[in-house]
Amino acid sequence: MTSPRSALRALPPGGAARAWDGPARARASASAIRGFSLLEVLVAFVILALVATALFRLIGGALGNAGAAADASRALLVAQSRLDAARGGARLAGESGADEDGRISWTTSVEPFVAPDTVPGAAGAPTVSPTQLYRIRVEVRYPGAGGRERSLELSTLRLAKREGT
Repeated sequence: MTSPRSALRALPPGGAARAWDGPARARASASAIRGFSLLEVLVAFVILALVATALFRLIGGALGNAGAAADASRALLVAQSRLDAARGGARLAGESGADEDGRISWTTSVEPFVAPDTVPGAAGAPTVSPTQLYRIRVEVRYPGAGGRERSLELSTLRLAKREGT
C-alpha cells in the first residue's frame, strides 16, 4: 500500500501537483499581468522622441537638398535655352533678363573669340576670312541654400559673319 505522500512524489512534473499550489500561482500570474511601470513608459517615450527628432531632421534635410537640386536644374534649363536662343539668332548681341517669377536672372554676352595660343602681335594683321568665331556666354544667377546667391555659366562658340564686312 502506498501512502498519500509517496503518491504525490510519484506524480510527474506539472501534473496533478499544480492543484496544491493555487495561491502561489495566483500571485505569480497577477504580477505578470500588472503591466509597465511609469519609469519604463517615460523611458520609452524619450527614446521615441529622440528617434522621431532624428527622422524629422533627416527628412527636412532631404527636402532642402531636393529643393536646391530643383533650383539648380531650373537654372541650368534657363541657361541652355538662353544659349540656344543666342546661338540661333540672326543677330549676335548680348542681352539680359529674368525668369517669370524673378528668382532667376540671366545675362548673355557675345564677344569675338581669341584663341589662347594666339600671338599678341598678330592682332593687327589683315583679315582674310569674312567669318569669325564668337564666344556666346550665358551667366545665370539664382538663390541658393542659406539665402546665398549662386551662379552658373555656360558658353559656346558660333561661326558668324565678321562685324563691319
